[in-house]
Amino acid sequence: ITQVPHRAHWQPLEYNALHGGMQRWFDPVQPQVLASPAWQGLLRALARTASVLKGAQPWFIEAHQFRIDTAGGIGRPTPEGAHRDGVDLVAVFLVDREAIKGGETRVFEAEGRAGERFTLQEPWSLLLLDDERVIHETTPIQPVEGRAGHRDTLVLTCRAKGFQGA
Repeated sequence: ITQVPHRAHWQPLEYNALHGGMQRWFDPVQPQVLASPAWQGLLRALARTASVLKGAQPWFIEAHQFRIDTAGGIGRPTPEGAHRDGVDLVAVFLVDREAIKGGETRVFEAEGRAGERFTLQEPWSLLLLDDERVIHETTPIQPVEGRAGHRDTLVLTCRAKGFQGA
């Protein structure tokens, strides 16, 4: 594993009609997390899985930590709608889900009509997507129990041949 300097996330407009073509800055993963054996093991396991599925090669992995909350009413995990990310694989880990309803994940064939709908409920549930074959989205979340809630995910993207860039 070779750590690269913190960088902006970038996707082409063809993959993300809302945020494509712009630099998106997310908070970096904390240094103590990056140094932990669990983090290193997670990245290695994902790279091994990617190599089994797509062929052995170096993998460029981006990590994004998302908290979508309902403090303003409705939280929108994927405001861009159903989309692809322009990578080889996307791993979505549900980290936490509290005091919300909604947040249904929808995965559909990129070149067809078949799809699946489900809601990640348990912490550390994993959705692994072949980004070349499917599009995905998550429906908005709403508060329950009269209090603001949230949905936390860790999204890791794997791409062969380098990171995407402007």
